[in-house]
Order: sequence, then C-alpha cells, then structure tokens
Amino acid sequence: MVHPTSKGVIQGYAAQAAVDSAHQIIVAADVIGSGSEQAMLIPLIEQTEPYRQGHTLVTADAGYHSDANVQHLMRRGIPAMIADNQMRQRDERFKDQGKHKAKDDPLYDKQPTDGDKPIKLFKPGDFNFNDSNSCICPAGKTLVSTGSIYTVGAGLRRQDYKANAQDCAACALRTQCLRHPERTPARKVVRYHARQIDANHPSERMRQAIDSPRGRQLYSQRIGTIEPVFGNLRHNKGLARLNLRGRKKVNTQWHLYCMVHNIEKLANSGWMQKAK
Repeated sequence: MVHPTSKGVIQGYAAQAAVDSAHQIIVAADVIGSGSEQAMLIPLIEQTEPYRQGHTLVTADAGYHSDANVQHLMRRGIPAMIADNQMRQRDERFKDQGKHKAKDDPLYDKQPTDGDKPIKLFKPGDFNFNDSNSCICPAGKTLVSTGSIYTVGAGLRRQDYKANAQDCAACALRTQCLRHPERTPARKVVRYHARQIDANHPSERMRQAIDSPRGRQLYSQRIGTIEPVFGNLRHNKGLARLNLRGRKKVNTQWHLYCMVHNIEKLANSGWMQKAK
C-alpha cells in the first residue's frame, strides 16, 4: 500500500484492528499491503463474529465506506454505522472547523495578472442555463448539450455543454473565458444536477441513521474506542513502524503487539482477583 508522507510516498502496510468499546480489547486484527481499506472491512468484521451479539453495533470511519460494504452489512443483518465522506459537511458541529486550519501560502497557485488586476475567468455560475439543453455565455452566445446526463461520484449528475468554435474564435471575452486561449478552440462548461436520493437505498438509510441525534451520539464513541488503542501501540509500545518484510511476517508482528496490548488491558482490569 502506498502511504503519503511529508517526504513523498512510501510502500508499506496498513494495520487494521477491531476493538471492543467496553474494554478496549482488540478482537480482530490484520494488515493490508495492497488495495483499499474498503476491501478490508468485511473480512475484519467476519473475524469478530465469535464476539458479536445480535445488538452489537459496528462503527468505522469513512475510509471503509462503500455502497457494496453497506449493502453487504444490511443483507447480513449486522447493525453498523460507516461514515461517508460528506458526514462532517452535513454536521453543523463542524461548520467552523475551517477557521482553525492553516492558511495556504499566499503565493501558491497565483493567478496570472494583467498589470495589477487579476484575470478572473468565467465560471459555470456566469452562464445562464435553461431547460432546452442549451445555455448562454457572458458574451451572449449559445452553448449546446447533447442532453446526456452522466452519473458521477456521490450520486451527482453532470451535463456537458459546448460552444461553437467560430463563436469563441471571434469573441472579445476569449481571454476571460478560456484558461488556455492560445490553444483551446471552444469553451466547455459542466452543469451539475442535484443528487437523486433514494430513501430506501442502504447507503442513504445509513446516512440518515448517522445524522440523527442518536446516531451521532453512538458514532462519536468510535474515536474514544479505537484511537487510544492505536495511541498505546504507537507511542507507549513504540510501534512507530512495521520493520519486517512480507505480509506474513508483518502480520505476525502486528498480532504480537496487539496481544501485548490485550494482556496489559486484562492485567490492569483486575479480572484475576474477580475470578478468585
């Protein structure tokens, strides 16, 4: 698996774990060296079957979300809350989080200027769309669409419009409309239509569950369950990196550290005294 770092990307492994929220005991663990985290969700959940009960709720972050995973969990009748990539954008509690992010370098991606005045290119919002598969550009010319609407990520639908090359060639606003006017013959613009929502789709039902007050309360427990476990392994146990080669060896090392974590948890729980 390729991991982005501050110094580029490195080839490595991603360690996965499923943790019991009541005691922070690791009940399943594995490593992945290729593919995506999404592909690891179902196999990891299957490892937890001996410990799950009918009411056990599985939670996972957005890296594990996919329509296929959500549908599989629903077919199996496994209660789960898997966040999607837009969950935080829908949550008003995170509306001000952008205020605390580091600001971009003011010289990064600086737009070309005409003297001291920046050149502002026309955006789709500057075009007047109508319902006859056409739109009007700021210069008053017509762009046309074939009428085809394509479904893209997150269920959005897009429709493409294209201007006549002769209209663009003689247009006085050409430099404000085309990013590369010296080599682009005609302007193209994309219109996005609202996502069609199927209230009965498994992913939509999961979004509604997570967005509910009860759902947010339950899902918020995920961070307090899993993050301290990885923090203990990484910082207290010194597992800053997996230093073996080959998935089998790496998986052995990961399970060894997970076992040490569990032994420590059991030792500190006082279960031996309770058993006596």
